[in-house]
Amino acid sequence: MRCSIPTPLTFTHTLLPHSHSQCALRTRLPPLNSRVSLSHHTILRATGNQGASQTDTAVVDRPQLEGPFHVSRGFPSPFGATLRDGGVNFAIFSHNSLSATLCLFTPSDFRNDRVTEFIPLDPLVNRTGGVWHVFLKGDFRDMLYGYKFDGKFSPQEGHYYDPSRILLDPYAKAVISRGDYGALGPDGNCWPQMAGMVPSDDDEFDWEGDLPLKYPQKDLVIYEMHVRGFTKHESSKTKFPGTYLGVVEKLDHLKELGVNCIELMPCHEFNELEYFSYNSGQGDYRVNFWGYSTINYFSPMIRYSSAGIQNCGRDGINEFKFLIKEAHKRGIEVIMDVVFNHTAEGNENGPIVSFRGVDNSIYYMVAPKGEFYNYSGCGNTFNCNHPVVRQFVVECLRYWVTEMHVDGFRFDLASIMTRSSSLWDGANVYGAPIEGDLLTTGTPLGRPPLIELISNDPILRGVKLIAEAWDAGGLYQVGAFPHWGIWSEWNGKYRDTVRQFIKGTDGFAGAFAECLCGSPNLYQGGGRKPWNSINFVCAHDGFTLADLVTYNKKNNFPNGEDNKDGENHNNSWNCGQEGEFASTSVKKLRKRQMRNFFLSLMVSQGVPMIFMGDEYGHTKGGNNNTYCHDNYLNYFRWDQKEESISDFFRFCCLVTKFRRECESLGLDDFPTSGRLQWHGHLPGMPDWSETSRFVAFTMVDSVKGEIYIAFNTSHLPFTITLPERPGYRWEPLVDTSKAAPYDFLTHDIPGRDIAIQQYAHFLDANMYPMLSYSSIILLLTPDENV
Repeated sequence: MRCSIPTPLTFTHTLLPHSHSQCALRTRLPPLNSRVSLSHHTILRATGNQGASQTDTAVVDRPQLEGPFHVSRGFPSPFGATLRDGGVNFAIFSHNSLSATLCLFTPSDFRNDRVTEFIPLDPLVNRTGGVWHVFLKGDFRDMLYGYKFDGKFSPQEGHYYDPSRILLDPYAKAVISRGDYGALGPDGNCWPQMAGMVPSDDDEFDWEGDLPLKYPQKDLVIYEMHVRGFTKHESSKTKFPGTYLGVVEKLDHLKELGVNCIELMPCHEFNELEYFSYNSGQGDYRVNFWGYSTINYFSPMIRYSSAGIQNCGRDGINEFKFLIKEAHKRGIEVIMDVVFNHTAEGNENGPIVSFRGVDNSIYYMVAPKGEFYNYSGCGNTFNCNHPVVRQFVVECLRYWVTEMHVDGFRFDLASIMTRSSSLWDGANVYGAPIEGDLLTTGTPLGRPPLIELISNDPILRGVKLIAEAWDAGGLYQVGAFPHWGIWSEWNGKYRDTVRQFIKGTDGFAGAFAECLCGSPNLYQGGGRKPWNSINFVCAHDGFTLADLVTYNKKNNFPNGEDNKDGENHNNSWNCGQEGEFASTSVKKLRKRQMRNFFLSLMVSQGVPMIFMGDEYGHTKGGNNNTYCHDNYLNYFRWDQKEESISDFFRFCCLVTKFRRECESLGLDDFPTSGRLQWHGHLPGMPDWSETSRFVAFTMVDSVKGEIYIAFNTSHLPFTITLPERPGYRWEPLVDTSKAAPYDFLTHDIPGRDIAIQQYAHFLDANMYPMLSYSSIILLLTPDENV
């Protein structure tokens, strides 16, 4: 989620920080090429004593042929454009509209701003309840579609109907507008007309027998990544940089790192030109790079495909499917970051693209006078717990699982999905009119209907479900998100605690130990397990790992917002000097701290998550909110990764591999005293005092035998005494205070025996010297001298 400046307001009348004024919408009044309609037939019947006739009007569903399509009544479900019975059924929910027109385009007419066919829908024939529907037969090859709705344009009543606008179907499976990423539309328009793809019998993809991998969640190592940023830099040397196919070319890198699950930052259709403007601070243009501003939830981001809008988006859909299939072949699951908390339509000053023009008061949380509640910090809030909207969300998630084969979802600002819906239609939402205070909108619910529906859905219950358990309205639910036993959470408390302890802040030894155990203080009481905690030190929001040890203060001036955006409390430490230009000793300490952070992540119970680029030390120059940069700040630097191949990247690969090999570092339940023992500078004597900066423990491991792990985050070195194990001795494996390759002692490194021998006299005395700000892993091995 893009960081925003906190505000006490619940709803907003103000313009979003990223104003649409530079990309004004153009009103379209497409020419009427042809009209197709159903007939109303007059029936005469004799009534009354005098034989006078009375005229009744009845509606008879007789297919009409005007132009290239046979048109008939259609079916109210399923929603969207659906192939059936040799034609296409169109169905869309718009409860408050008074009239509806289906608009069809050929690609050439669409490019020339013309509607090919208007098909007015008759409310007596083509409407069931709040659903408009029509069935068409004809040649739909490469056809596109949209809708026009008429009704009240009354923002104070929550309605934004405008018959001059052609709207995108919320259920469209591909969105066609601009073909190339970052390219302006006609006349420099940032919001050109959009249309959905009409399905055809040619929509095929060979999955080659692909099946879900279904890894136990406790075994996951997650990698949060951005599709475009991963391969857009010229050093990626991919054939299709910045695309789904580009990611496929680099999947082996993730395999080498030890990742078995990638979490894709938003890949639903969004408008990267949403707040397009010149950025004098960077000398380029601000864009919506991260993509947390969805236009359509069923369509993959078409401009992330090499094919763009070719073949009406079908090739783009297939490229996304190809990415999933190839990831699965390499043993890598794919989780999507989904943004069901708000949309790109913003507040009342935003564009009318889809949901707002279809049925604003249903799809958004709106106050009694039409204002938009703003729990997202982005201008509007999706009305998730309205029955129609929650059905929409569930059907969307099912589509991505069944049709696109994704393995799960991370829900951005998921706490919004636990808030009560707005009460525009109390009888519909709650079964009866609501009396009393209508401003109960947004109240956190103990059993939120949407979360309950997802949690008990026969399809969705079997995939990974991860909540970002907070929102921009102040609701913070880490450890308390409604979970039904299956939801995991981004553990923000883990992030904050580990950052504080590793940088040497007093008072965090006990909290750090909780983190190492999978945060039982948060999850055990609610019946959950360690794997319900997604552990992370860095994510797309905030400092990268390299910047975390390089900057005390954010440097967001390149964003063009006068350094007012982004988080001010980063719990970072620059190791003694601010910025990248520092002394040799400071740079060495920074590398040591990066190793400490990564090691703490990989030896913690729960599910570790790595952020893209941290494995080689990517820097954003201290910018902790790079949402608007389509440049080197957000691009994975493959040249720098190769430069660090013998240093930090090697360390990350080996530590991740070690985690996978250890049975005890990914437990199904919280460790007990029978497996884990805490230590201090002396065995069995942990120090949980306020001034303690030392945490050590041993773990019984069925594969490794027993392992000893310790963290010294003091500025002072110590010689520690190790637990005695008669007939065995401790052998060093990891010491973050050592330079590569001796930070991780593999059997193939030169001089390994000499390196071990240097510590033999300590180990013979069952002791080990730890430098300041360092961490170690020791393995218990048989003592050959006994």
